[in-house]
Amino acid sequence: MSNSFRLQLTAWYLFLFTVVFVAFSLFLYGLVSRGLYRRLDDNLSSQARTAAGLLRDELDESHGDAVSAAREVISDLNLGNILVAFFEDGRLLASSTPIESREALDLARRGTSSESDILATIARVGKMKTSRLVAHPISIDGRHFVMLVGESLRATKEDLELLRGLLYVALPLALLIAGAGGFFLATHSLAPLRWMADQAKTITDKNLNRRLDAGAAPAELRVLADSFNELLSRLDQSFETMRRFVADASHELRTPLSVIRGEADVALGHDRTAGEYQETLVIIQDEARRLTRLIDDLLNLARADAGRVNLRIEEFYLNEMLGDCCRAFQAAAGAKRIELQCVCPGDVSFRGDPELLRRLALNLIENAVRHTPAGGKIVVELKTAANQLLIQVADTGIGISPEAAPHIFERFYRGDQARSRQDGGFGLGLSIVKWIAESHRGEVDFTSEPGLGTTFTVLLHR
Repeated sequence: MSNSFRLQLTAWYLFLFTVVFVAFSLFLYGLVSRGLYRRLDDNLSSQARTAAGLLRDELDESHGDAVSAAREVISDLNLGNILVAFFEDGRLLASSTPIESREALDLARRGTSSESDILATIARVGKMKTSRLVAHPISIDGRHFVMLVGESLRATKEDLELLRGLLYVALPLALLIAGAGGFFLATHSLAPLRWMADQAKTITDKNLNRRLDAGAAPAELRVLADSFNELLSRLDQSFETMRRFVADASHELRTPLSVIRGEADVALGHDRTAGEYQETLVIIQDEARRLTRLIDDLLNLARADAGRVNLRIEEFYLNEMLGDCCRAFQAAAGAKRIELQCVCPGDVSFRGDPELLRRLALNLIENAVRHTPAGGKIVVELKTAANQLLIQVADTGIGISPEAAPHIFERFYRGDQARSRQDGGFGLGLSIVKWIAESHRGEVDFTSEPGLGTTFTVLLHR
């Protein structure tokens, strides 16, 4: 079968129509055939009853002479092409036409048999191609007679043959009309698909903001158009994120490289003292470290997006890991006169990647230290439940504005661009936190009030 969906729909429509039409034709032919034969049998039975009544009257008038009575009945009936024959005890009394059928004679001789035998013989005689016969037994004053009534099947067979001819002609015509109609309906039904396909061809990465217009398409195709438009929305958002990511990454990479190149150019511009060279090398070293950290973060996120990060799962004490992270930032917090507390219960074991979870905690604490003003407070707390662990990092910092809240986990997003860059931030820390939490089948959320502080909560499942 062709790959054309339109032709497939037409073929299936034509196949089903053919099955229905053939079944209807067989049903109609059988119904008409049974009706014609039933009408013929009813007519013959009526003629037989009429002949039986006349025979009774004629026997009374002829003083029991069966032959003359039978001939008088045949003469009075004037039945034309209908056969009427009278038998008495197997002997032919009179007949409207000569009887040559052995089955008919046998039927008459069995006239005194039981009704079931008569019906069985009628059924066998009824299969004759020339005529349809009905035997009607009657008893008059102790005498047994059989009236044999028959009629030619020619007219009935001609009617059935005419019906068959009409059906033979009607079938090809009906199939031709059904095929053309099915092709037209399939073409008309699939027209919106062609229209939407033409629209889709005009959508590229330059105009992903366009959407398919379903117009007056059926509801099923509207669902398809809506699904495609949702896909375009996701693609548009992904492309926009990718463009912003490339632009931000390029900018972040260019800044330290520009500093390194500038310092090197200045240092090589003319002779300097050893102290000046050392100062320049320190600046270059700091920028190189910053650049290395940025590249590592980008590689980790790229591997996470590609699903190529293999967690090194092992069991460790989460409370000890958080204590080490807090001690790592005690000096930085003390320099800003920030109180850093670590509240952990007893030993809390957890199965996960200790290095990644350490990175998660360090990013959250570093973010809190960076955005908490002097004299503030940071509390790192580990809470346990039946099958869950909560890591909370709460600060009394500047908080997160409602405008920035939806974008806080986006890569390279920073609420205060100049200050974050000055403090050494890239806008990747919270993105990495979110990725690490989700890679451990957990989640991260936050609550914040501008000017009062922010609390980040990481939920981990044991």
